[in-house]
Amino acid sequence: MAQQWPVLTDGAWGTELQARGLPAGEVPDLWNLTHAEKVEQVASAYVAAGSQIILTNTFRSNRIALAHLSGRIDIRALNRAGVEISKRAAGTSARVYASVGPSGKLLASGDVSERDLEAAFEEQIEALVEAGADGIVIETMADLDEARIALRIAKRSRLPVVVSMVFDSGKNRDRTLTGVTPEQAARELTSAGADVVGANCGHGIEGYIPVCSRMRSATTSPLWMKPNAGLPELVDGVATYKISPQEFAARVPALVQAGANYVGGCCGTNPEFIRAIKTVLADP
Repeated sequence: MAQQWPVLTDGAWGTELQARGLPAGEVPDLWNLTHAEKVEQVASAYVAAGSQIILTNTFRSNRIALAHLSGRIDIRALNRAGVEISKRAAGTSARVYASVGPSGKLLASGDVSERDLEAAFEEQIEALVEAGADGIVIETMADLDEARIALRIAKRSRLPVVVSMVFDSGKNRDRTLTGVTPEQAARELTSAGADVVGANCGHGIEGYIPVCSRMRSATTSPLWMKPNAGLPELVDGVATYKISPQEFAARVPALVQAGANYVGGCCGTNPEFIRAIKTVLADP
């Protein structure tokens, strides 16, 4: 049966957990083991809003990103719990694609070695697969080399693998931190075996339309797009996103026209955004 595009994904997790009491600065992933019921509330809210794919609360669940907790956290247990929580919420209504984020270190600066990255991603991805993830999303990647390493490990699972970069640097904010363009990312990740390529974070939805179009010009693979709810502004010391769900959703048709196959949101979005997108997509 042919895939019906676009597929509706989910929105932000960190801000939703903060709304449920996660203290600022605390790693959201840790709540998989300490506040599983609240993590499940977030996942369930996205399913109820219409998400066809939801992620897992495992974005930072690798040994390098959590090195400051070395010896105190079971990395495999953290990842397994993240998948199990999302699977319970998804039931038969949505698929669960496990989130794999960056290490937070740069290969080019020598902060981390390729071997270290391989070991960290292998440990995380093996646990995600064992727990029953339906796919893997390697997301918010600034370094194409790191993304390729994670992709190489993830491809062993034989699950669908999405690789999503963040374009927020350069004069026009259309490059990754390491200088990669949307076209280069799309070409190289497709060549490396990614089933889906795309972008998340870094921009509001208006900035995503040209990024999506440029990626589409370089690949025939499906495109994954998850913009922020605009760029945050500090209000009384708190990062606040001003764009409304309806304003965001009104731009989704242009994003789909630019080539997006999977559509959702990143920072600042919530289940109301997903519900608004669903309404727009259902209106021919």
